[in-house]
Amino acid sequence: MKTSEMINRKVDAVMQKAWSAFRIYSKFSLKRRKSFLYAIADELEKAGDDLIKTCMEETNLTEARLKNEKVRTVFQLRSYADHCESGDWLDARIDTAIPDRTPPRPDIRKMNVPLGPVVVFGPSNFPFAYSTAGGDTASALAAGCPVIVKAHSGHLKTSEMVAELIKIATEKMKMPEGLFSHIYSPSHYIGEALVKHPYTKAVGFTGSVSVGTQLFRWGNERKVPIPVFSEMGSVNPVFLMPGKIKESSQEIARMYAASVTLGVGQFCTNPGIIIGLESKDMNDFLATLSEEIRKIAPAKMLHKKIADSFMTLRDSILMENGVSVVAVSDLEKSDYCGIPTIATVSSEEFLRNPKLQEEIFGPYSLVVRCKSLDEYSLIARSMEGQLTCTMMATADDMKNNDDLIDDIKILCGRFIINGVPTGVEVCLSMQHGGPFPATTDGRFTSVGGDALRRFARPVAFQNWPDELLPDELKNENLLNIYRTVNNRLTKDR
Repeated sequence: MKTSEMINRKVDAVMQKAWSAFRIYSKFSLKRRKSFLYAIADELEKAGDDLIKTCMEETNLTEARLKNEKVRTVFQLRSYADHCESGDWLDARIDTAIPDRTPPRPDIRKMNVPLGPVVVFGPSNFPFAYSTAGGDTASALAAGCPVIVKAHSGHLKTSEMVAELIKIATEKMKMPEGLFSHIYSPSHYIGEALVKHPYTKAVGFTGSVSVGTQLFRWGNERKVPIPVFSEMGSVNPVFLMPGKIKESSQEIARMYAASVTLGVGQFCTNPGIIIGLESKDMNDFLATLSEEIRKIAPAKMLHKKIADSFMTLRDSILMENGVSVVAVSDLEKSDYCGIPTIATVSSEEFLRNPKLQEEIFGPYSLVVRCKSLDEYSLIARSMEGQLTCTMMATADDMKNNDDLIDDIKILCGRFIINGVPTGVEVCLSMQHGGPFPATTDGRFTSVGGDALRRFARPVAFQNWPDELLPDELKNENLLNIYRTVNNRLTKDR
Protein backbone atom coordinates (compact mmCIF):
# COMPACT_ATOMS: atom_id res chain seq x y z
CA MET A 1 0.00 0.00 0.00
CA LYS A 2 1.32 3.46 -0.93
CA THR A 3 2.24 5.90 1.84
CA SER A 4 -0.36 8.41 0.61
CA GLU A 5 -3.08 5.77 0.71
CA MET A 6 -2.12 4.73 4.24
CA ILE A 7 -2.18 8.35 5.38
CA ASN A 8 -5.57 8.94 3.73
CA ARG A 9 -7.04 5.96 5.60
CA LYS A 10 -5.54 7.12 8.89
CA VAL A 11 -6.77 10.67 8.40
CA ASP A 12 -10.23 9.52 7.34
CA ALA A 13 -10.63 7.36 10.45
CA VAL A 14 -9.66 10.29 12.69
CA MET A 15 -11.92 12.75 10.88
CA GLN A 16 -14.91 10.39 10.93
CA LYS A 17 -14.63 10.22 14.72
CA ALA A 18 -14.16 13.99 14.96
CA TRP A 19 -17.31 14.59 12.91
CA SER A 20 -19.33 12.24 15.09
CA ALA A 21 -17.98 14.00 18.18
CA PHE A 22 -18.89 17.38 16.70
CA ARG A 23 -22.55 16.40 16.37
CA ILE A 24 -22.57 15.76 20.13
CA TYR A 25 -20.11 18.28 21.57
CA SER A 26 -21.48 21.27 19.65
CA LYS A 27 -24.70 20.89 21.64
CA PHE A 28 -22.93 20.90 25.02
CA SER A 29 -23.62 23.92 27.20
CA LEU A 30 -21.08 26.71 27.59
CA LYS A 31 -20.68 25.70 31.22
CA ARG A 32 -19.82 22.11 30.28
CA ARG A 33 -17.24 23.24 27.73
CA LYS A 34 -15.72 25.47 30.38
CA SER A 35 -15.45 22.55 32.80
CA PHE A 36 -13.69 20.47 30.15
CA LEU A 37 -11.09 23.17 29.45
CA TYR A 38 -10.52 23.59 33.18
CA ALA A 39 -9.97 19.83 33.44
CA ILE A 40 -7.28 20.00 30.74
CA ALA A 41 -5.66 22.92 32.55
CA ASP A 42 -5.68 20.95 35.80
CA GLU A 43 -3.96 17.95 34.19
CA LEU A 44 -1.31 20.15 32.60
CA GLU A 45 -0.76 22.10 35.80
CA LYS A 46 -0.03 18.98 37.86
CA ALA A 47 2.13 17.32 35.18
CA GLY A 48 5.47 16.29 36.67
CA ASP A 49 9.04 17.31 35.93
CA ASP A 50 9.32 14.63 33.24
CA LEU A 51 7.31 16.84 30.89
CA ILE A 52 9.66 19.80 31.35
CA LYS A 53 12.79 17.63 31.11
CA THR A 54 11.58 15.97 27.92
CA CYS A 55 10.82 19.34 26.38
CA MET A 56 14.23 20.72 27.37
CA GLU A 57 15.92 17.79 25.64
CA GLU A 58 13.89 18.24 22.47
CA THR A 59 14.01 22.03 22.12
CA ASN A 60 17.12 23.39 23.94
CA LEU A 61 14.78 25.77 25.77
CA THR A 62 15.63 26.48 29.40
CA GLU A 63 13.78 25.06 32.38
CA ALA A 64 12.72 28.55 33.52
CA ARG A 65 11.38 29.46 30.07
CA LEU A 66 9.40 26.21 29.77
CA LYS A 67 7.94 26.44 33.26
CA ASN A 68 6.77 29.97 32.52
CA GLU A 69 5.32 28.88 29.19
CA LYS A 70 3.48 26.01 30.85
CA VAL A 71 1.96 28.44 33.37
CA ARG A 72 0.89 30.65 30.47
CA THR A 73 -0.73 27.68 28.72
CA VAL A 74 -2.70 26.75 31.82
CA PHE A 75 -3.83 30.38 32.11
CA GLN A 76 -4.88 30.43 28.44
CA LEU A 77 -7.01 27.32 28.86
CA ARG A 78 -8.83 28.80 31.84
CA SER A 79 -9.09 32.26 30.29
CA TYR A 80 -10.67 30.92 27.10
CA ALA A 81 -12.94 28.69 29.18
CA ASP A 82 -14.17 31.71 31.14
CA HIS A 83 -14.72 33.67 27.94
CA CYS A 84 -16.62 30.73 26.48
CA GLU A 85 -19.02 30.71 29.42
CA SER A 86 -19.47 34.51 29.28
CA GLY A 87 -21.17 34.13 25.90
CA ASP A 88 -19.87 37.50 24.69
CA TRP A 89 -18.22 35.89 21.65
CA LEU A 90 -21.59 34.52 20.52
CA ASP A 91 -22.74 38.02 19.47
CA ALA A 92 -26.31 37.07 20.39
CA ARG A 93 -28.77 39.41 18.64
CA ILE A 94 -32.55 39.49 19.01
CA ASP A 95 -34.96 41.56 16.94
CA THR A 96 -38.48 40.74 18.09
CA ALA A 97 -41.42 40.61 15.70
CA ILE A 98 -43.42 43.73 14.75
CA PRO A 99 -46.58 42.18 13.29
CA ASP A 100 -48.49 45.44 12.79
CA ARG A 101 -45.72 47.05 10.72
CA THR A 102 -46.10 47.25 6.94
CA PRO A 103 -44.64 44.92 5.87
CA PRO A 104 -44.60 42.98 9.17
CA ARG A 105 -41.19 42.30 10.70
CA PRO A 106 -40.59 38.65 11.61
CA ASP A 107 -38.88 37.55 14.83
CA ILE A 108 -35.16 37.15 13.99
CA ARG A 109 -32.45 35.97 16.36
CA LYS A 110 -28.79 35.40 15.56
CA MET A 111 -25.75 33.89 17.26
CA ASN A 112 -22.41 32.31 16.41
CA VAL A 113 -22.32 28.52 16.19
CA PRO A 114 -19.32 26.15 15.96
CA LEU A 115 -17.80 25.50 12.54
CA GLY A 116 -16.84 21.85 13.00
CA PRO A 117 -13.58 19.89 13.32
CA VAL A 118 -10.47 22.09 13.43
CA VAL A 119 -6.98 20.92 12.43
CA VAL A 120 -4.17 22.57 14.42
CA PHE A 121 -0.57 22.73 13.17
CA GLY A 122 1.69 23.81 16.02
CA PRO A 123 5.01 25.71 15.80
CA SER A 124 8.49 24.65 16.86
CA ASN A 125 9.20 27.64 19.10
CA PHE A 126 6.29 27.33 21.57
CA PRO A 127 5.94 23.65 22.55
CA PHE A 128 3.22 24.43 25.10
CA ALA A 129 1.51 27.80 24.52
CA TYR A 130 0.91 27.44 20.76
CA SER A 131 1.15 23.72 20.33
CA THR A 132 -0.85 20.65 21.41
CA ALA A 133 -2.80 22.28 24.25
CA GLY A 134 -2.10 25.82 23.09
CA GLY A 135 -4.23 28.74 22.05
CA ASP A 136 -5.63 27.28 18.83
CA THR A 137 -6.67 24.05 20.56
CA ALA A 138 -8.14 25.88 23.55
CA SER A 139 -10.10 28.41 21.48
CA ALA A 140 -11.45 25.76 19.09
CA LEU A 141 -12.63 23.54 21.95
CA ALA A 142 -14.15 26.57 23.69
CA ALA A 143 -16.02 27.43 20.49
CA GLY A 144 -17.54 23.93 20.40
CA CYS A 145 -15.24 22.33 17.81
CA PRO A 146 -13.34 19.03 17.94
CA VAL A 147 -9.57 19.38 17.46
CA ILE A 148 -7.08 17.30 15.51
CA VAL A 149 -3.48 18.24 16.33
CA LYS A 150 -0.82 17.47 13.76
CA ALA A 151 2.24 17.09 16.01
CA HIS A 152 5.41 19.06 15.29
CA SER A 153 8.50 16.95 14.71
CA GLY A 154 10.63 19.40 16.72
CA HIS A 155 9.05 18.31 20.02
CA LEU A 156 7.20 15.11 19.20
CA LYS A 157 7.64 13.41 22.59
CA THR A 158 6.47 16.52 24.40
CA SER A 159 3.45 16.75 22.12
CA GLU A 160 2.57 13.12 22.78
CA MET A 161 2.82 13.64 26.55
CA VAL A 162 0.54 16.71 26.43
CA ALA A 163 -1.90 14.85 24.17
CA GLU A 164 -2.10 12.09 26.75
CA LEU A 165 -2.99 14.67 29.43
CA ILE A 166 -5.79 16.00 27.23
CA LYS A 167 -7.09 12.45 26.70
CA ILE A 168 -7.11 11.87 30.47
CA ALA A 169 -9.23 15.02 30.88
CA THR A 170 -11.48 13.86 28.05
CA GLU A 171 -12.17 10.57 29.79
CA LYS A 172 -12.67 12.17 33.22
CA MET A 173 -15.19 14.65 31.82
CA LYS A 174 -16.96 11.96 29.73
CA MET A 175 -16.39 13.78 26.47
CA PRO A 176 -17.31 12.04 23.18
CA GLU A 177 -14.71 9.85 21.51
CA GLY A 178 -12.87 11.70 18.75
CA LEU A 179 -13.24 15.14 20.34
CA PHE A 180 -9.45 15.40 20.49
CA SER A 181 -7.00 13.53 18.28
CA HIS A 182 -3.23 13.60 17.98
CA ILE A 183 -1.69 12.55 14.69
CA TYR A 184 1.81 12.48 13.22
CA SER A 185 3.62 11.30 10.12
CA PRO A 186 7.05 12.27 8.73
CA SER A 187 5.39 12.51 5.31
CA HIS A 188 4.51 16.04 4.19
CA TYR A 189 1.44 14.58 2.51
CA ILE A 190 -0.36 14.33 5.86
CA GLY A 191 -0.82 18.12 5.99
CA GLU A 192 -2.59 18.19 2.66
CA ALA A 193 -4.72 15.18 3.58
CA LEU A 194 -5.85 16.84 6.82
CA VAL A 195 -6.64 20.22 5.24
CA LYS A 196 -8.50 18.73 2.29
CA HIS A 197 -10.58 16.18 4.18
CA PRO A 198 -14.27 17.08 3.73
CA TYR A 199 -14.94 16.99 7.49
CA THR A 200 -12.22 19.55 8.23
CA LYS A 201 -13.94 22.92 8.68
CA ALA A 202 -11.03 25.18 9.71
CA VAL A 203 -7.25 25.20 10.22
CA GLY A 204 -5.05 26.93 12.77
CA PHE A 205 -1.32 27.30 12.10
CA THR A 206 1.72 29.12 13.47
CA GLY A 207 4.96 29.01 11.51
CA SER A 208 6.67 30.07 8.30
CA VAL A 209 5.21 32.03 5.40
CA SER A 210 5.93 29.20 2.96
CA VAL A 211 4.05 26.56 4.96
CA GLY A 212 1.26 28.91 6.02
CA THR A 213 0.52 30.00 2.46
CA GLN A 214 0.60 26.38 1.29
CA LEU A 215 -2.02 25.45 3.89
CA PHE A 216 -4.04 28.48 2.79
CA ARG A 217 -3.87 27.35 -0.85
CA TRP A 218 -4.99 23.84 0.05
CA GLY A 219 -7.88 25.28 2.04
CA ASN A 220 -9.03 27.22 -1.02
CA GLU A 221 -8.46 24.39 -3.51
CA ARG A 222 -11.13 22.26 -1.88
CA LYS A 223 -14.53 21.80 -3.44
CA VAL A 224 -15.83 23.65 -0.37
CA PRO A 225 -13.14 26.15 0.73
CA ILE A 226 -12.48 26.55 4.46
CA PRO A 227 -10.88 29.30 6.56
CA VAL A 228 -7.18 28.78 7.25
CA PHE A 229 -5.88 30.99 10.05
CA SER A 230 -2.11 31.05 9.51
CA GLU A 231 0.13 33.21 11.67
CA MET A 232 3.32 33.65 9.66
CA GLY A 233 6.12 36.14 9.08
CA SER A 234 6.73 39.50 10.71
CA VAL A 235 9.77 41.76 11.17
CA ASN A 236 7.90 44.03 13.61
CA PRO A 237 9.47 47.39 12.65
CA VAL A 238 10.37 49.94 15.30
CA PHE A 239 10.29 53.66 14.44
CA LEU A 240 12.60 55.76 16.62
CA MET A 241 11.29 59.32 16.71
CA PRO A 242 13.77 62.20 17.14
CA GLY A 243 12.28 63.65 20.33
CA LYS A 244 12.26 60.32 22.13
CA ILE A 245 15.71 59.23 20.99
CA LYS A 246 17.13 62.58 22.16
CA GLU A 247 15.44 62.11 25.51
CA SER A 248 16.53 58.53 26.26
CA SER A 249 18.75 56.94 23.59
CA GLN A 250 20.69 54.72 26.00
CA GLU A 251 17.59 53.45 27.80
CA ILE A 252 15.95 52.56 24.48
CA ALA A 253 19.11 50.82 23.25
CA ARG A 254 19.31 48.61 26.35
CA MET A 255 15.61 47.82 26.07
CA TYR A 256 15.99 46.72 22.48
CA ALA A 257 19.19 44.73 23.00
CA ALA A 258 17.20 42.63 25.46
CA SER A 259 14.17 42.36 23.16
CA VAL A 260 16.13 41.38 20.03
CA THR A 261 17.89 38.56 21.89
CA LEU A 262 15.02 37.40 24.11
CA GLY A 263 14.57 33.65 23.70
CA VAL A 264 17.49 33.68 21.21
CA GLY A 265 15.29 35.83 18.98
CA GLN A 266 12.90 32.95 18.37
CA PHE A 267 9.66 34.89 18.68
CA CYS A 268 7.23 35.94 15.97
CA THR A 269 7.28 39.42 17.57
CA ASN A 270 11.07 39.84 17.50
CA PRO A 271 11.97 43.44 16.47
CA GLY A 272 13.83 42.69 13.22
CA ILE A 273 14.01 46.23 11.80
CA ILE A 274 14.72 49.51 13.63
CA ILE A 275 14.28 52.80 11.75
CA GLY A 276 16.05 55.93 12.99
CA LEU A 277 17.07 59.43 11.90
CA GLU A 278 20.78 60.06 11.37
CA SER A 279 21.97 62.30 14.22
CA LYS A 280 24.26 62.40 17.23
CA ASP A 281 21.45 60.89 19.31
CA MET A 282 21.13 58.03 16.81
CA ASN A 283 24.88 57.45 17.01
CA ASP A 284 24.61 57.30 20.81
CA PHE A 285 21.79 54.77 20.46
CA LEU A 286 23.86 52.58 18.13
CA ALA A 287 26.92 52.78 20.39
CA THR A 288 24.94 51.62 23.43
CA LEU A 289 23.06 48.96 21.45
CA SER A 290 26.38 47.62 20.13
CA GLU A 291 27.93 47.57 23.58
CA GLU A 292 24.97 45.62 24.98
CA ILE A 293 24.84 43.12 22.09
CA ARG A 294 28.54 42.29 22.47
CA LYS A 295 27.89 41.32 26.10
CA ILE A 296 25.03 38.91 25.33
CA ALA A 297 26.16 35.30 25.00
CA PRO A 298 25.14 33.21 21.99
CA ALA A 299 22.67 30.50 23.01
CA LYS A 300 21.43 27.29 21.49
CA MET A 301 18.50 27.59 19.13
CA LEU A 302 15.61 25.13 19.03
CA HIS A 303 17.41 22.67 16.79
CA LYS A 304 20.17 22.43 14.18
CA LYS A 305 17.92 23.18 11.20
CA ILE A 306 16.76 26.50 12.70
CA ALA A 307 20.31 27.42 13.74
CA ASP A 308 21.65 26.65 10.26
CA SER A 309 18.83 28.63 8.65
CA PHE A 310 19.54 31.63 10.91
CA MET A 311 23.23 31.70 10.06
CA THR A 312 22.59 31.21 6.33
CA LEU A 313 20.01 34.01 6.15
CA ARG A 314 22.02 36.33 8.39
CA ASP A 315 25.21 35.87 6.37
CA SER A 316 23.28 36.35 3.14
CA ILE A 317 21.85 39.68 4.30
CA LEU A 318 25.22 40.87 5.59
CA MET A 319 26.61 40.39 2.07
CA GLU A 320 23.98 42.64 0.51
CA ASN A 321 25.09 45.99 -0.91
CA GLY A 322 25.33 48.74 1.72
CA VAL A 323 24.76 46.46 4.72
CA SER A 324 27.44 46.57 7.42
CA VAL A 325 27.81 44.87 10.78
CA VAL A 326 27.46 47.12 13.82
CA ALA A 327 27.91 44.52 16.54
CA VAL A 328 28.24 40.78 17.06
CA SER A 329 28.43 39.00 20.41
CA ASP A 330 32.01 38.78 21.67
CA LEU A 331 31.29 35.77 23.85
CA GLU A 332 32.06 32.14 23.09
CA LYS A 333 29.55 30.14 21.12
CA SER A 334 28.79 26.43 20.89
CA ASP A 335 26.97 24.24 18.36
CA TYR A 336 23.52 25.29 17.08
CA CYS A 337 23.83 28.79 18.52
CA GLY A 338 22.18 31.99 17.45
CA ILE A 339 24.79 34.75 17.51
CA PRO A 340 23.39 38.16 18.56
CA THR A 341 23.92 40.48 15.59
CA ILE A 342 23.09 44.08 14.72
CA ALA A 343 23.58 45.40 11.19
CA THR A 344 22.89 48.76 9.60
CA VAL A 345 21.98 50.12 6.17
CA SER A 346 20.95 53.44 4.64
CA SER A 347 17.30 54.12 3.89
CA GLU A 348 18.13 54.38 0.16
CA GLU A 349 19.55 50.84 0.05
CA PHE A 350 16.73 49.53 2.23
CA LEU A 351 14.07 50.92 -0.08
CA ARG A 352 15.95 49.64 -3.12
CA ASN A 353 16.37 46.07 -1.89
CA PRO A 354 13.21 44.13 -0.83
CA LYS A 355 15.39 41.27 0.46
CA LEU A 356 16.36 43.43 3.44
CA GLN A 357 12.75 43.29 4.66
CA GLU A 358 12.72 39.50 4.97
CA GLU A 359 12.38 37.94 8.41
CA ILE A 360 15.50 36.38 9.93
CA PHE A 361 14.31 34.05 12.69
CA GLY A 362 16.84 34.59 15.46
CA PRO A 363 18.73 37.26 17.47
CA TYR A 364 19.23 39.74 14.64
CA SER A 365 18.04 43.24 13.84
CA LEU A 366 18.75 45.69 11.01
CA VAL A 367 19.01 49.40 11.83
CA VAL A 368 17.88 51.61 8.92
CA ARG A 369 19.40 55.10 8.88
CA CYS A 370 17.16 57.84 7.44
CA LYS A 371 18.00 61.40 6.39
CA SER A 372 14.50 62.78 7.05
CA LEU A 373 11.21 61.85 8.64
CA ASP A 374 9.66 61.71 5.18
CA GLU A 375 11.70 58.56 4.61
CA TYR A 376 9.97 56.94 7.60
CA SER A 377 6.69 57.08 5.70
CA LEU A 378 8.32 55.81 2.51
CA ILE A 379 9.60 52.82 4.48
CA ALA A 380 6.26 52.19 6.16
CA ARG A 381 4.45 52.29 2.81
CA SER A 382 6.98 49.89 1.28
CA MET A 383 6.55 47.21 3.92
CA GLU A 384 4.27 44.17 4.00
CA GLY A 385 1.76 43.47 6.77
CA GLN A 386 3.12 42.99 10.29
CA LEU A 387 1.97 41.51 13.57
CA THR A 388 3.29 44.58 15.38
CA CYS A 389 4.73 48.02 14.77
CA THR A 390 6.33 50.17 17.44
CA MET A 391 6.91 53.90 17.74
CA MET A 392 9.31 55.22 20.35
CA ALA A 393 7.96 58.76 20.68
CA THR A 394 7.25 61.71 22.90
CA ALA A 395 3.79 63.27 22.94
CA ASP A 396 5.07 66.00 20.59
CA ASP A 397 6.55 63.38 18.23
CA MET A 398 3.11 61.83 17.97
CA LYS A 399 1.19 65.09 17.63
CA ASN A 400 3.43 66.28 14.80
CA ASN A 401 3.37 63.10 12.71
CA ASP A 402 -0.26 62.20 12.01
CA ASP A 403 0.43 60.90 8.49
CA LEU A 404 3.22 58.62 9.66
CA ILE A 405 1.00 57.24 12.41
CA ASP A 406 -1.67 56.48 9.80
CA ASP A 407 0.91 54.77 7.56
CA ILE A 408 2.10 52.60 10.44
CA LYS A 409 -1.42 51.75 11.61
CA ILE A 410 -2.26 50.38 8.16
CA LEU A 411 0.69 48.00 8.48
CA CYS A 412 -0.03 46.13 11.68
CA GLY A 413 -2.36 44.36 14.06
CA ARG A 414 -0.81 45.79 17.25
CA PHE A 415 0.61 49.33 17.42
CA ILE A 416 2.94 49.86 20.41
CA ILE A 417 4.10 53.17 21.84
CA ASN A 418 7.30 53.26 23.93
CA GLY A 419 7.66 49.56 24.54
CA VAL A 420 8.88 46.37 22.91
CA PRO A 421 6.84 43.98 20.75
CA THR A 422 8.09 40.84 22.50
CA GLY A 423 5.57 39.64 25.07
CA VAL A 424 1.98 38.99 24.01
CA GLU A 425 -0.54 39.51 26.80
CA VAL A 426 -3.42 37.03 26.96
CA CYS A 427 -6.41 39.33 27.32
CA LEU A 428 -9.58 40.26 25.48
CA SER A 429 -8.14 43.43 23.92
CA MET A 430 -5.06 41.70 22.46
CA GLN A 431 -4.79 41.59 18.66
CA HIS A 432 -2.27 38.96 17.62
CA GLY A 433 -2.75 39.01 13.90
CA GLY A 434 -2.16 41.47 11.10
CA PRO A 435 -2.36 42.12 7.37
CA PHE A 436 -0.89 39.47 5.07
CA PRO A 437 1.74 37.98 5.29
CA ALA A 438 1.67 38.41 9.07
CA THR A 439 -1.51 36.31 8.98
CA THR A 440 -3.85 35.02 6.30
CA ASP A 441 -6.76 36.98 7.78
CA GLY A 442 -5.92 40.14 9.70
CA ARG A 443 -9.49 40.51 10.98
CA PHE A 444 -8.87 37.87 13.64
CA THR A 445 -6.55 37.29 16.60
CA SER A 446 -4.94 34.04 17.72
CA VAL A 447 -4.48 35.30 21.30
CA GLY A 448 -7.16 36.41 23.75
CA GLY A 449 -10.83 35.58 24.09
CA ASP A 450 -11.67 36.85 20.62
CA ALA A 451 -9.65 33.92 19.22
CA LEU A 452 -12.83 31.84 19.64
CA ARG A 453 -14.51 33.83 16.85
CA ARG A 454 -12.22 32.21 14.25
CA PHE A 455 -13.97 28.88 14.73
CA ALA A 456 -17.60 30.00 14.69
CA ARG A 457 -20.07 31.39 12.15
CA PRO A 458 -23.34 33.31 12.51
CA VAL A 459 -26.72 31.63 12.04
CA ALA A 460 -30.03 33.50 12.13
CA PHE A 461 -33.17 31.81 13.48
CA GLN A 462 -36.38 33.30 12.06
CA ASN A 463 -39.83 32.79 13.61
CA TRP A 464 -38.71 29.87 15.78
CA PRO A 465 -40.89 28.81 18.72
CA ASP A 466 -39.24 30.00 21.92
CA GLU A 467 -39.03 26.50 23.43
CA LEU A 468 -37.05 25.22 20.41
CA LEU A 469 -34.53 28.04 20.26
CA PRO A 470 -31.00 27.59 21.64
CA ASP A 471 -30.89 28.62 25.31
CA GLU A 472 -28.70 31.57 24.32
CA LEU A 473 -31.56 33.10 22.31
CA LYS A 474 -34.69 32.24 24.32
CA ASN A 475 -36.92 35.02 25.62
CA GLU A 476 -35.81 34.35 29.17
CA ASN A 477 -32.08 34.95 29.37
CA LEU A 478 -31.38 31.56 30.94
CA LEU A 479 -27.58 31.91 30.73
CA ASN A 480 -27.47 35.52 31.93
CA ILE A 481 -25.31 36.59 28.98
CA TYR A 482 -25.17 39.92 27.20
CA ARG A 483 -27.44 40.08 24.15
CA THR A 484 -28.39 42.90 21.81
CA VAL A 485 -32.18 43.01 22.04
CA ASN A 486 -33.89 45.41 19.65
CA ASN A 487 -30.62 47.34 19.28
CA ARG A 488 -29.90 47.56 23.03
CA LEU A 489 -27.13 45.58 24.75
CA THR A 490 -28.61 44.03 27.85
CA LYS A 491 -28.73 41.09 30.20
CA ASP A 492 -32.42 41.64 30.85
CA ARG A 493 -34.73 38.68 30.54
